[in-house]
Amino acid sequence: MRDLAAHVVIRERRPDAAPGILLKPIAGYLDRVQTKAASKPFSALLEQVRTGPPWWSPLRPVDAVVNLSEMFVHHEDVRRAAPGWQPRELTAADEDKLWSQVRRMASMSYRKAPVTVALRTHDGRRVVARSASGVVVTLTGKPSELLLHAFGRDEVLLETSGDADAVRAVLDLDRSV
Repeated sequence: MRDLAAHVVIRERRPDAAPGILLKPIAGYLDRVQTKAASKPFSALLEQVRTGPPWWSPLRPVDAVVNLSEMFVHHEDVRRAAPGWQPRELTAADEDKLWSQVRRMASMSYRKAPVTVALRTHDGRRVVARSASGVVVTLTGKPSELLLHAFGRDEVLLETSGDADAVRAVLDLDRSV
């Protein structure tokens, strides 16, 4: 959990290192900065996570949008690391907010899919995350579960449909952003 807290702190408070999350050439620098941050007392790290980005952070203006999915996913990372986890029951309003996030990031998450990938909720909302000729794989679930999967998490409750090999290819896909 210490490394996870350090990740969030660096993302919000170190604009010089945070791009290393996405850019491999500076990933080593990010690792060094994050290791140093993780050496701080855990209570101090948690306080920085709790208070969010400082006023000068480039993330401050978009904190509510960016951190909605980030904090949800990392909260679930911690919860789902324990045996016997069950999905949380979220309000319809929270699921709607998460669906909005799914729609925003779906094409990036499934960009490497060799087939068409559709994401669908139980109430019929649908987005095509990747268009390719031929086979279609549909992942169906709550927006919260679809978001977790789009973020590369496998500890999710989803229904799948489509050709078995194509479904396996989508489930095994590198969905990192």
